[in-house]
Amino acid sequence: MKTLIALFITLFGFAGMAEAQSDSESLFVVLTSDDAETQMMAMVLATQSLNKDVPVRVLLCSDAGMLALKNHESPSFAPPDRSPKQLLDGLIDRGVQVDVCGIFLPNRDYTEVDLTQGIGTAAPPEVAEFMKQKGVRYFTF
Repeated sequence: MKTLIALFITLFGFAGMAEAQSDSESLFVVLTSDDAETQMMAMVLATQSLNKDVPVRVLLCSDAGMLALKNHESPSFAPPDRSPKQLLDGLIDRGVQVDVCGIFLPNRDYTEVDLTQGIGTAAPPEVAEFMKQKGVRYFTF
């Protein structure tokens, strides 16, 4: 619990930094961890950044790709009494581009049909083009 409180304190500091950023900057959140608390903080920080008008993009790789599946459930955390999956769905509803890594589906027994609506599969050349843009800030978990 102390760790979560410390992370929320960090969150508010980060949100203040995001407010000071220029309009040309965007946040690229790359999530690989299967740890639900880590996933939650990634989604909280992405949401807070979006709330501060910072464009956000999310890439789910490795075990974090499971968040992209329709039937995946994740535990809720207080506050805000929501789960990483619920926050991810909220980001999608607000127009955030969310993709799984290009190698996620082909190396598991899932297809694009199994993905939550609004989640795509990243094309490595396109992601590389996005990453090299000036003003893209990386946030990896």
